[in-house]
Amino acid sequence: MIKFLLKGVIRDRSRSLFPIITVTVGVCLTVLVYCWVEGISEMIVSSTASFITGHVKIMTRAYYQEADQMPNDLALMDVGRLFSVVKKEFPSMVWTVRIRFGGLLDVPDENGETKAQGPVAGLAVDLLSPSSPEPRILNLAKSIVRGRMPSQAGEILISEEFAGRLGIKPGDTATLIGSTMHGSMTTANFVVAGTVRFGIAALDRGAMIGDLPDIQRALDMEDAAGEILGFSSDFVYRRKPSVNVTARFNASHANADDEFSPEMVALRESSGLASELDMFSYVYAVLILIFIVPMSIVLWNAGLMGSLRRYGEIGVRMAIGEDKGHIYRSMIAESMIIGIIGSVLGTAIGLTVSYVLQAKGINIGSMLQSSSILITNTVRARVTPVSYYLGFIPGLGATFLGTSISGIGIYKRQTSQLAKEMEA
Repeated sequence: MIKFLLKGVIRDRSRSLFPIITVTVGVCLTVLVYCWVEGISEMIVSSTASFITGHVKIMTRAYYQEADQMPNDLALMDVGRLFSVVKKEFPSMVWTVRIRFGGLLDVPDENGETKAQGPVAGLAVDLLSPSSPEPRILNLAKSIVRGRMPSQAGEILISEEFAGRLGIKPGDTATLIGSTMHGSMTTANFVVAGTVRFGIAALDRGAMIGDLPDIQRALDMEDAAGEILGFSSDFVYRRKPSVNVTARFNASHANADDEFSPEMVALRESSGLASELDMFSYVYAVLILIFIVPMSIVLWNAGLMGSLRRYGEIGVRMAIGEDKGHIYRSMIAESMIIGIIGSVLGTAIGLTVSYVLQAKGINIGSMLQSSSILITNTVRARVTPVSYYLGFIPGLGATFLGTSISGIGIYKRQTSQLAKEMEA
């Protein structure tokens, strides 16, 4: 029976070509949009984890409440001991200590007077230790535009765009003007070892990266730091393991009565991305629904027109004794064959375009100049295992619904009228 229906679909293009094109286009768009949204979601999570939150992050309870203001006066104390503790308790994760700070970067002229200055968003990380994971996490080696990586104390990296505005180049001296964790003013001189471009507008506007011990001395934060970040061993964010680690740490270390006790939060909570990540999850369901409904309506109409054109065929089949239910089921089976063909074609086209977008991406840097979202200027699609079968849901679902609705007309045929139709 399947072989018979397949021959009918292939030979009678007038009843199969339009539905197959409709399903192919719908499935192609479903796969393409899914891969695009998945790529954006993954890039936002990856960038946010690398530069701000990690997969989990330890802060004091007070610091967590005002984390956006970088309140280093509420930083973790005795951070060396705490760092050793978490490395021992969770050895499967990669841990690193950071300080986020703000201030002014002042560039002097040959007379020592201010030539240019600008606000800087600073990040203190372990740059000089051979075993430090930070160069890999921040992708520093590939981000260098001019100069080199810091190789000794007192050297920093600044963003290429920021360096261009200040008129500073590698080898020049710059002065950081900021405040210590105790609230007093501080100044510290640094040598610009190199400039970097992360491809993230929010960072490239005014980023500075310094070695952790240098910044600790400058901000009067000996053995103190704002944050301890943890990453999975393969640096891929997974929600459940991160939540489990957070629960285990807080059960043994957090103290609700002490605002300076350490508290661990997972990426979703510490970044404010919970609603955005949930939204991406809902997008996929809505995406499928959006394509199922219009395709079902189109295929319903196509089925109605096909039923009218095949009115005589259905009548003959009833006249020779074929059961209405069997006719109805055969039409549904025929539509499922059309759905499979369209889904395979649509998935193949959608995956091909998605792979191209994954490899080359689309530069949207001009749209992100004033944005604070941590996403690279070049946005890429992301092909996942789900991409290979997602399109079959609207492809088969729409054809099934469309034919099921339009095929109901079969039961309205009256056998008593067949003789007149045959005479005509």
